[in-house]
Amino acid sequence: MRAVGFELIGKTTRGDARRGRLTTPHGPIETPAFMPVGTAATVKALLPEQVAESGAEILLSNTYHLYLRPGAEVVRAAGGIHAFMNWKRAVLTDSGGFQVFSLGSLRKITEEGVTFRSHIDGSAHMLSPERSVAIQNALGADIIMAFDECAPYPADRAYIEHSLARTTRWLARCKAAHKSADTQALFGIMQGGVYADLRVRSAKEIVELDLPGYAIGGLSVGEPKPLMYEMLEASVPFLPEQKPRYLMGVGSPDCLFEAVERGVDMFDCVLPTRVARNGRALTSQGNINIKNARFERDFSALDPKCGCYTCRNYSRAYLRHLFRAGEILSAVLLTLHNLTFLQDLMRGMRRAIEADRLAEYKNTYRASIGDA
Repeated sequence: MRAVGFELIGKTTRGDARRGRLTTPHGPIETPAFMPVGTAATVKALLPEQVAESGAEILLSNTYHLYLRPGAEVVRAAGGIHAFMNWKRAVLTDSGGFQVFSLGSLRKITEEGVTFRSHIDGSAHMLSPERSVAIQNALGADIIMAFDECAPYPADRAYIEHSLARTTRWLARCKAAHKSADTQALFGIMQGGVYADLRVRSAKEIVELDLPGYAIGGLSVGEPKPLMYEMLEASVPFLPEQKPRYLMGVGSPDCLFEAVERGVDMFDCVLPTRVARNGRALTSQGNINIKNARFERDFSALDPKCGCYTCRNYSRAYLRHLFRAGEILSAVLLTLHNLTFLQDLMRGMRRAIEADRLAEYKNTYRASIGDA
């Protein structure tokens, strides 16, 4: 018995967009779905109840950060990540692979794993496929990710070939080390840089391991968006139709539409929470910089088409005041709005796919934001 199931409910007649449903020990997730990022077992600025209020059915937390602080055994002793953070719905944990490469210093990659120094205190650590899986088993997320090598962009073909081969070998070790397959689903990760044939090779190799789901890694790392879309077109068709497909690190509305059209089911990104803390709101009229002086006496809702708590109760003028005054409430209200906006966008995509009108929905959205 597998911890996570996936039902393919329908597809568009044009393009490859899919409507599906993931089932997990902590409830269902309607797809296409966006996962807010709760890196250290918290979505910054929000209570778990507020994250749920936004419409999120699953969130992402991170192995690297929880391993360093407070430690996986602390989380296990608390009853697992759900109990530790008081989140009743599903959780996916990233393997820590990306953070090792982006945050850890003095790292060294070998066949065994990656040695690195903590970005917190400089202490030395080692993450291997087995260690990453053991940490994630202790954390207790519903979906856990294989430990992979996240190659940079740009990188030459020889490096990428070597890297993706190691990622495949590491995936086999992750599967062998996974001790909780009945309660946690292990997803493999496709790599291959921006070389279409290597993407296809990686997809074929990881699919051979017959895992509950598959992720597309190593994109949205600085490459031009059209190149990312090209890689998705080349490789996503080689992932099983009856299993979920997860594009890692993508959260801007334009990229969400493009990836959904190409057959992707799941997404995560820090974008909506990070830009909120910097005074930016995602709206049906395009992005708004709440710091702008034109909002000083604008007493209208942040987004007239949004029904979130922020838009029901507060004006643009008040939100601008909060941000300029350095008040914490600014981050709370803007974060809640941004997450709700993306959840509403994904809900709209699901309805549009069911009605076979995704292209029309996308065009309507584009027209509403204009050149914003």
